Amino acid sequence: MAKENITLSSNIAGNPREIDFVTKFGDNWQGLLNIMGVSNMVEQAPGTALHVKKGGITLASTVAEGELIPLSSASVTDEAIGTITIEKYAKEVTGEAIQKYGYDIAVEKTDKAFENALRSKVMDKFYTFLATGSLTGTATGVQSALALANGNVRNAFGTLNLDITGVVGFMNILDFYTYLGGASITVQNEFGYNYVKNFLGYDVLFLCPSNQISQNTVIATAIDNIIGYYVNPANSDFAKAGLQFTTDNVAPIIGAHVEGDYDYFGSKMNAILGITLSAEYLYGICVMTI
Repeated sequence: MAKENITLSSNIAGNPREIDFVTKFGDNWQGLLNIMGVSNMVEQAPGTALHVKKGGITLASTVAEGELIPLSSASVTDEAIGTITIEKYAKEVTGEAIQKYGYDIAVEKTDKAFENALRSKVMDKFYTFLATGSLTGTATGVQSALALANGNVRNAFGTLNLDITGVVGFMNILDFYTYLGGASITVQNEFGYNYVKNFLGYDVLFLCPSNQISQNTVIATAIDNIIGYYVNPANSDFAKAGLQFTTDNVAPIIGAHVEGDYDYFGSKMNAILGITLSAEYLYGICVMTI
């Protein structure tokens, strides 16, 4: 007779491997957002248009001595930057690989690599978006670039009378260590990301490889400016179409489905997600060139 109130395998709905995958992805994603200080994740329907606010100014002509100075025309526009869509991925491990290397290596290790690759895919898009920030400038040296990027962000939001809780920065990891030289500083690493906290006025400064942030580039924005959007796979019409995906109850940002592929003798995992990190104000992102 089983122990009273013990949880049996029959009490767990869904495939344990699917549950483990979506739970770990959700936990790691939320951990990354916590490092940034971002708390704003907004659920959207597939195909929802995403917008950012863009500032502009048209300078009036200068005037001669003693003449009335005309006002320059300033404006804030709402600009569409695309739509949030479902992205589809799959990976498969053959039965022969499972036999040769064992389940732990052939399946669990590749599941972890799959999760990391999907999270990196989302962040790569975010870094590309950050590079379109409309506050730009040039500085001499790393310290100057970090200071000016930070100052430009604070000035931009201060001019609009918008309060911010802090500034997050992104720079190339080679530039960072070149600047540090032999100085000792604690660099933290979590979820595959290197960062330092409370560094030269930044609440957090991410140190990125060259494929994400180019050398001689510093990007900064207000923590409050970053917004995350996601599609909940469980709230879509996929189930009606016979497409069943497991999602995490706490962070339903990714769906996973595992099945045996008898035709090719393998274990296949499908994953769908629709996650976008964006910003509310494009002119609240500063891109400083060293």
